Amino acid sequence: MSWWQEPLVGFDLETTGTDPAESRIVTAALVDTVGSRRQGAANWLLDPGVPIPAEAEAIHGIGDDLARGKGRPAKEGVGEIAAALCERLAAGRPVVAFNAPFDLSMLDAELRRHGLPDLAERLGGPVAPVLDALVIDRAVDKYRKGSRTLQRVCEVYGVELTDAHEAGSDALAAVRVAVALAERYRAEVAELPLAELHRRQVDWYREWAEGLEAWLRKGKDPQAVIDPRWPLR
Repeated sequence: MSWWQEPLVGFDLETTGTDPAESRIVTAALVDTVGSRRQGAANWLLDPGVPIPAEAEAIHGIGDDLARGKGRPAKEGVGEIAAALCERLAAGRPVVAFNAPFDLSMLDAELRRHGLPDLAERLGGPVAPVLDALVIDRAVDKYRKGSRTLQRVCEVYGVELTDAHEAGSDALAAVRVAVALAERYRAEVAELPLAELHRRQVDWYREWAEGLEAWLRKGKDPQAVIDPRWPLR
């Protein structure tokens, strides 16, 4: 059996903003699957300890009252999320995300913020294997026009996204997009061993980042810098 028919875990965060260095986790989900079939899930609601901006609440629907009233203390919750994620990675289960550098870097930043061991320290080595449905989609269908949001990519691959920006729904959708990519692009994706696919994503992301940086510098932002590191910044 290929990796896309075996146990996977989808991972997603909803947060107070888009900068991992400054933002905080509000909700998190790990969704265990076998291939695209959901087996179970773990979900967290955290009190981030800072106000949730109105624009973030408008996206994921979690405001200050709910987070403070029902959310777990941030340090406690962040530690639990990291422990659960690393348990699955240590068991050889690939973590699947959509734009992994955001979610994994956000979790790592939160761990450091609370004085907790980061992901690499917990694993005793690199954070791997990771499957990033966005990175793979960009690589195998490089010239497709239109946006690459999770909602749009789900439409392209016929994946149902039941509740956009709900962490569990987004995590499951990321897995199902990754499986759909494997089914459609056998040679480029499905037939690669996990370790090789992880390595290729490092290169694919770097190439994309360098291309975007060059395009931005030629146009509206001569000083643009796009971080080329994947899956963690």
